[in-house]
Amino acid sequence: MLYSQTTPEQKRAALRAALGSGTIQQFPGAFNPLSARLIQEKGFGGVYISGAVLANDLGLPDIGLTTLTEVATRAGQIARMTDLPALVDADTGFGEPMNVARTIQELENAGLAGCHIEDQFNPKRCGHLDGKNVVDLDTASKRIRAAADARRDPNFLIMARTDIRAVDGLEAAQDRARALVDAGADAIFPEAMRTLEEFQAIRDAVDVPILANMTEFGKSDLFGVDELASVGVNLVIYPVTLLRIAMGAAERTLETIKASGSQEKEVGNMLTRARLYELVDYEAYNHFDTSVFNFQVPGQHQPQTKESL
Repeated sequence: MLYSQTTPEQKRAALRAALGSGTIQQFPGAFNPLSARLIQEKGFGGVYISGAVLANDLGLPDIGLTTLTEVATRAGQIARMTDLPALVDADTGFGEPMNVARTIQELENAGLAGCHIEDQFNPKRCGHLDGKNVVDLDTASKRIRAAADARRDPNFLIMARTDIRAVDGLEAAQDRARALVDAGADAIFPEAMRTLEEFQAIRDAVDVPILANMTEFGKSDLFGVDELASVGVNLVIYPVTLLRIAMGAAERTLETIKASGSQEKEVGNMLTRARLYELVDYEAYNHFDTSVFNFQVPGQHQPQTKESL
C-alpha cells in the first residue's frame, strides 16, 4: 500500500546488477503510476518512462516542450509506486551543461534509477521520425560529462542516447558511442537501428550495456527478446506500447457509447472493479481504518468488517 518500500538507492543498485547479469532486461513503458504497479506484478525487471509519453499525456507533441519540473514530478510519481528501478527519458538534458547537471540531481531526488540524455538539437523530435539534427561531438560529450559529474549516487545510471545513425550512418554511430562512453556514459542507447546487425555493430564498438528501443511504427522491426539478446543487447524498452493500447481502447469505447448510447458492449474488455481494487491494494488500507474496506466487491472475496477484526 501507499508507496514502494524499496529505496531509490536499492533500486539503482538493482538496475546495475541486472544490466551486468548477462540476462536481457525488459522495461515496458509506464504511462501513469498505476501502470507501473501492473508492470511489476507481471514480473518485468524494470519500468521505462518515455519523454514522448509524458508529453503526449499532457496533450503535447514530443518536441521538447515539457520542462524539467514536469518530467521530474511525473517520473517521480511513477517511480515511487513500484519496487522496480525506473529509467526516464531526460531528452537533451533541458539546457546547457549546468542545466544537465541540475537535471540529474532533480531526477535523483525524484527517486529515479537512471536516465538517458540524447544528442539531438532542441527542439528535438521523435527518434523514429525523419529530419533529425544532432549536435556536434563536443556538445554531446559536454552533456554526458556534466551528467556524470553531477550525480551524487554512483549507481545512478547515466545513459547516452545517440540519434546520429539516421543522420550520418552506422559508422558515425559507432564512433559517437565510443566517444560518449569516454565522456562518462554508463550505457548507450543507439536510436533507430534498422537491423540486428546494426545492434551488433554497436555492441562491437563499446563494452558497456546497450539498449534497444522496440517502439511500434518506427524504423526498427519489432525484434523478439531472444533475437536482441543474441546480438548483445542488455536492455529492451517498449516505450509507448501501453499508452497506445490504452488510448486505442478508450477511443473504441467512446465510439461505442456515441453509436449505441451505452458502454455495455465494451464492459467485457474492461478491468473489473475487483481487479482495479486489487491493483491499488484497497483492502490493505484497513491497516489504518477498518471502515475503509468493509464492503463486498463483485468478483472479490468478502472483506473483513469492523466486527470481525
